[in-house]
This record gives sequence, structure tokens and C-alpha cells, in this order.
Amino acid sequence: MPAKTLGVLGGMGPAACAEFLRILARDAPAKDDSQHPKIIMLSDPETPDRSDGLMGTGPDPLPVIRKNLLQLVEWGAEVLAVPCNTAHYFIDRFRDELPVPLVHIVEATTEAAKELSQGNCSWLLATDGTQKSLIYPACAEKMHYHFLKPSNEQQEKVQRCVRLVKAGDMKSAGELMREAVSELWRERDVPVTMGCTELPLAYEASGLPGERQVSSLKALSDACIRVLYDA
Repeated sequence: MPAKTLGVLGGMGPAACAEFLRILARDAPAKDDSQHPKIIMLSDPETPDRSDGLMGTGPDPLPVIRKNLLQLVEWGAEVLAVPCNTAHYFIDRFRDELPVPLVHIVEATTEAAKELSQGNCSWLLATDGTQKSLIYPACAEKMHYHFLKPSNEQQEKVQRCVRLVKAGDMKSAGELMREAVSELWRERDVPVTMGCTELPLAYEASGLPGERQVSSLKALSDACIRVLYDA
């Protein structure tokens, strides 16, 4: 039985959060309904765009993210999870102020990437904002790991994949993902780390081999399960 109540801050974006919850339900070591985690969810799709805020082309989302996380705690959440990578750039600025633990998606994903690639390296696919923030390289450095960064042209394709998933066009997102990853693999044949929660959806639609990618959604779910079930 899960020992604590999980608070999930979603809406960034909605499809990615829904997929996170699906993976969590699929992988939880539960034999019946009562053994699944108790979850409190706040989905706020009106949260200002995280990449725009980081790039200085939109409003700062930090106040909204902070308010919503504290709201989840007030409602009874004892552990927090946010299935949005870029949001963690802002969360890190007040993480120590949170009254309950946060399962950090960047830390969980970097650990999963290191395990899959046996400590070597992988390509980091993420939003423009996450790439600019350097949140992944900073985390990787602490773990003695290394992420490869796509070229500007390849990064544009990745960012377009994110927008296509948010728009619900999975077919186009999958085709573009396949094109971008194939280019990366011709340059260096190592796994790809999906440092954006929309990108695993695009990868799934691409037809590329699932074992060659690290999904930040799966990594976050796995880390939450370890915390909730004291595994």
C-alpha cells in the first residue's frame, strides 16, 4: 500500500500529464484499486508557457506554479510531482521552501539515462527553454554523465514536435520525430533522452524502437512509485 498521498500539478501540457497518470497506473505494484496511490491533481492549462517565460518572450510562470504546488499541499499532498521538465527551472528557485518532498523529473530522467546508456552519454531532446536553462547538463555533471545537444536546425524540429503534440497532431509529430532522431543517430548512435514530457508521445508515434529512448514521463513515474511504495 502506498504510504503517502501524491500531489500532481498538471496542465503543462494536458496530454503529457494524462500519459503520466496512465503510466503510473500501469506500473504501480497494485493488485486491486485499493493498492494504487491516492492522487490529488491540479490541472492548470492557463499556467504561462514555461519556455516563453524562460526565454523572456512571455510572462513569468513561477508565481502560478508555486501557488498551485502549495495549493496541492494544502489539499493534503504529501509528495509532489510535476510532469513538465521546463517547469523545474522555476521550481528549483523555491524547491527548498516547499513543505513536502518533490520528486524531481530532471533528476529522475538523468538517472534513467545514465542507467540505459551504461554511464556514457545520450542525446538530449527538450524544449528551447529547457536547453537554454542548462538544467539537464547541470544535473548530469553532478552524476558524472553527459548529454549531447542537437544542432540549431535539429532543435527547431524538436521544438516543432512539442507544438504538434500540444496541438494533438500525433501523426505529424511522429513523422518529424523520426526524421530528427534518424539524423542524430547518423551523427552518433546513442540513446535519446526525452527531456520534455510531450516528446515521448511523439516518439511513440514515430515507430522508432522504444528501448532506444529515455522517457521523462516513465522516469518520473518510476521515481514516484519508488517513493510512494518505499521501494
